[in-house]
Amino acid sequence: MRAIAAAIVGVLGLASPGATAEIAIQAFDLPAGTRPHDVAVAADGAVWYTAQPLGELGRLDPATGKIISIPLGSDSRPHGVIIGPDGGAWVTDSGLNAIVRVDPQTHAVKLFPLPEPRGYTNLNTAAFDGRGQLWFTGQNGVYGRLDPASGEMQVFDAPRGRGPYGIAATPTGDIYYASLAGSHIARIDTASGAASVIEPPTPSQGARRVWSDSKGHIWVSEWNSGNVSRLDPRTGAWKTWKLPGDRPRAYAVYVDTRDYIWLSEWSANAMVRFDPRTEKFDVFPSDQRGANVRQILGRDGEVWAPESGTDRLIVYRFR
Repeated sequence: MRAIAAAIVGVLGLASPGATAEIAIQAFDLPAGTRPHDVAVAADGAVWYTAQPLGELGRLDPATGKIISIPLGSDSRPHGVIIGPDGGAWVTDSGLNAIVRVDPQTHAVKLFPLPEPRGYTNLNTAAFDGRGQLWFTGQNGVYGRLDPASGEMQVFDAPRGRGPYGIAATPTGDIYYASLAGSHIARIDTASGAASVIEPPTPSQGARRVWSDSKGHIWVSEWNSGNVSRLDPRTGAWKTWKLPGDRPRAYAVYVDTRDYIWLSEWSANAMVRFDPRTEKFDVFPSDQRGANVRQILGRDGEVWAPESGTDRLIVYRFR
């Protein structure tokens, strides 16, 4: 474990006209080569991020800029990180082919390897259901469940093979994942483990990540189409909006505590906020080229985006 200090960049002012009146943007420079992939904010305000090329999990204290880097093991390639109900940082590690838990106080690392017969699964992201079970995806055509208390793990074949990528839980604890290669989303029956395919209305849209709003609607970022789509699970009805620009590429999606929809748009090198009530977009372009935001998370009053292409973490604070 090593401790360093992040360079804290002042408040940035890049946004659609009028949006800066309510949102303050701040950047935290990380060490060169960090390439932060995913980020998660803990209840105590600490910001955890995966440093994929370094095989480390980083912890930023936004108040002081202090960074602690925790090695996860030889061959580690951490992808996703979320904060569990136990306060631990839970990592999907594609290099280790394992789920990893990092203790928030001691920084002790505990591995939950996938069963060897499964081989390499290309682990991506994870989410906790309403019963405290951890569900995860692997792009090589699997999804799985881990019981953190017992360590028992089950791995399932995805109904259409390769592609499971983003995964998220609804407020009631239901689990949905997106299949990038399969261009669909799926709902997991958390009791049986079975996954049911749900087709978005746009063919070959490249569903990449999913998130739920406070009402349980499922929002989907579509990489190939450049759309953001919404599913109402109660009725099965879909609605779709095209992001601004000529050829948008929607990578990540996240719904904040006010039910605004945030997306990372790679063609415009920008973060995009969508208000479903007015159906209007605000665009927040990065002040550096090649930001490459692959995931978004936050907490009340904050949205965090890791710029994997610039070695920075960006926070959007609601005024």
